[in-house]
Amino acid sequence: MDDLILIGSWCVYFYKEYFSGAPYTDQAALKTRDIDFLVDTPSKIKRAVNIPELLKDLGFVTIYRGNRGFIKLDHPDLILEFLVTEKGKGTATPVPLSKLGLNAVALRFLTFLSKNTIKAKVEDFYVILPHPANFALHKLIVFQRRIKEEKAIKDRNTAVEILKALINKGDAAVVRQVFDSVPQKWQKKIVKGLEETKEKALSDKLELARRAV
Repeated sequence: MDDLILIGSWCVYFYKEYFSGAPYTDQAALKTRDIDFLVDTPSKIKRAVNIPELLKDLGFVTIYRGNRGFIKLDHPDLILEFLVTEKGKGTATPVPLSKLGLNAVALRFLTFLSKNTIKAKVEDFYVILPHPANFALHKLIVFQRRIKEEKAIKDRNTAVEILKALINKGDAAVVRQVFDSVPQKWQKKIVKGLEETKEKALSDKLELARRAV
């Protein structure tokens, strides 16, 4: 569906097509059972599709997480969760997606992932993904917000590896362009995250700190 953007660890796997011909590590170890889909603009969904009903025959079971009832679709091999961009002061309750038969978790900074996307071919269909530059810079923001150290380290390392791959592909200018497109407040968070990686050579090549001034 064109209304769904794949985000999270599985993007790293599907980026191998984007980096075809350039040094890139297929980080299969980053793949998990969890697959996150961003519903960018719920109000613009034109066609109603009951996703839980559609996937029932494939073995997906609807489960409700926590006392607020966040919906996940559970399968022996996969767990699907749906996200939307948090607006204003945010909400701790599920955001209903009536046209999809679901609800979603609202999180900050997700517009960063939806504003610049690519498509990756998977067998006979295409998956929409955030551009790797957006994905990596977003990771530099969110790893600082992680409560669990293990997840923070994973996000930080993922950001570093993808930024290095982008430089190797000759896309350093693309990273700078994406960086320039976000609010200064976000830029400062990105620079802080990059500094915390202690990857000085990477930082020097991208020159993001100088651009945020």
